[in-house]
Amino acid sequence: MPKLIHATRESWLHAGLEFIRPLFDDINKTVPKKIRVSCGFPSRNALGNRLRAIGECWSDKASKGSYFEIFVSPLINDPVHVLDVLTHEVVHAVVGLECGHKKPFRMVAVAVGLEGSMKSTTAGEELKGRLEKIAKTLGPYPHDVLAKMTNGKKKEGCRQLKVSCADCGYTIRITKKWIEVALPCCPNPECDNQGEPMEGDE
Repeated sequence: MPKLIHATRESWLHAGLEFIRPLFDDINKTVPKKIRVSCGFPSRNALGNRLRAIGECWSDKASKGSYFEIFVSPLINDPVHVLDVLTHEVVHAVVGLECGHKKPFRMVAVAVGLEGSMKSTTAGEELKGRLEKIAKTLGPYPHDVLAKMTNGKKKEGCRQLKVSCADCGYTIRITKKWIEVALPCCPNPECDNQGEPMEGDE
């Protein structure tokens, strides 16, 4: 199949989504028809240094048009990595956002070929091979990586720095000295990230 040339990121991402759908057909799962995909910053932790979010899926219940809205971070542009992130977010749409990264998510993610921590999966060797073929067919991903934006001003020093959970938003303040030792973990028993290191703001 000849390479496709896409003028926009959204065109490339939507074409990628159509190539990804059969991966779910293979495991007898149906990808919702109403999905939109864009290149955009996730709503939380988009610029974190330790636990950076590189993709996000919004529930169809949050959309007036009843679409799942998927965003892939502008900080990545490797085609296979983009498809890897897209596959992870499609799993959320398939199982429902209420599942978080729990058992229903894990079962589908592993079956489709994702592995590692369910909060930050990567494509296993077989899936990676399939995504490489899809990326080759799609042609270049028309996007350049964005550098972190700055206004050129130095931040004023602060003894107490904010640390928050990427999932539930639990927030505390802690000195830089102790952040350098270790980030505290989220203590919220109702959070999917309980026991995971929280994110320190810069």
